[in-house]
Amino acid sequence: MHKICCLIFITLLTCALHSQTNSPSTDSTKVKNDSLSKKEFLRQLGNGFFPTKFLNIDMRYLVKYNQYEGLRSGLGGETNDEFSEKYRINSYVVYGFRDHRFKYKIGGGFRVNKATNTWLNFSYTDDLQETGSSNFLTDKRFFSFFEPRLLNIDLFHKHITKAIAVEHELSNHLLTETELSVSKIDPTYNYSFDINGNSFENFDVSLAKVAFQWSPFSDFEISEGKTKEVKNGYPKFSFQLTQSFKGVLNGDFNFSKADFRTVHRFIFNDQVFTEAILTSGIASGKTPLTHLYHAYPNNITKETILQRFSVAGINSFETMYFNEFFSDRFATLQFKHFVKPFKISERYKPQLVLISRFALGDMQDIERHQGINFSTLRKGYSEAGFELNKLLFGFGLSFAYRYGGYHLPSIADNIAAKFTFNVSL
Repeated sequence: MHKICCLIFITLLTCALHSQTNSPSTDSTKVKNDSLSKKEFLRQLGNGFFPTKFLNIDMRYLVKYNQYEGLRSGLGGETNDEFSEKYRINSYVVYGFRDHRFKYKIGGGFRVNKATNTWLNFSYTDDLQETGSSNFLTDKRFFSFFEPRLLNIDLFHKHITKAIAVEHELSNHLLTETELSVSKIDPTYNYSFDINGNSFENFDVSLAKVAFQWSPFSDFEISEGKTKEVKNGYPKFSFQLTQSFKGVLNGDFNFSKADFRTVHRFIFNDQVFTEAILTSGIASGKTPLTHLYHAYPNNITKETILQRFSVAGINSFETMYFNEFFSDRFATLQFKHFVKPFKISERYKPQLVLISRFALGDMQDIERHQGINFSTLRKGYSEAGFELNKLLFGFGLSFAYRYGGYHLPSIADNIAAKFTFNVSL
């Protein structure tokens, strides 16, 4: 495995250096560099890439931190159109300094149809995944220099996944992706999944996923032969179906999942708006904890408010403790109202954001999950708070209070005080 990781690292680094230095002449290099406008460079940077001639370096993998791996650092990237418009390679390799383990992905694909932007992709991944997380295949690739919630996560499972996927645009407004995968799952924590007296401490899953992302109110235009979104319209809808097959490619369980999310903005003017996010999911059948749902918690289990002081997430429950709740059916509703920024000066404009969040969930056959204690959300979870963003160099402050059915006896345990980080390119 170490040889594979080193090979990926050397290949990515060589491509990056080659794309910067291996040019016919100084003049041609200057022409190439000048052709990449400042606007395009910032757009790439905002999407998380540092562009070079043939390879866009993926900055997500440079530096990260979480409670299991400690410092996680490495290198990733994907080829761009200068390399090929028909083929692409995307890979990464990282190292965890606390668990002393390499993780990596080897991936690539080729375009089947240009008109519908249809790609056939392949990947092999040996990495960690947060237990209870559920991602949509069609999610646009969001990037931030600082991924706040990641710092506090400690419940991961190892997975080795082989996948084949098809990306397809039914229209500019409707994107689809279908994926077939097989995974070997090994939780890093004390857990066993009990089915009719059979206990699984690690297991295999064979999954089929199909996902849709519909943006009916966005506007698009064709520029340089490519379709680009020029108006980010709301609401947006995401939907995903997952089916696990027992006995297919050594799969151990049959289960099904359906996930839904809609994002809407009530826009009052360019600076004042309210964002509402509704997320829901349901899992049926013999579903291990690794593939169930948490409700985006982001609070560390420590005694005092100051000990819990960390970084607020973007759409997470700041007063909900990690690993406190899991569900096989859940729904969350979040409201964030962005008040007009306070104009202290032309460059210094802090902004107040009012926040309210709700979560509801439940679980059948909770006794199947052995070795870990948690509750469900059947009584309904509520928190409210505010953020004061962009106080200094993109940093701000966040305060939240937990109330309702899961209000805790100690007032201090219901309060979360954190700092925020927001940067716009």
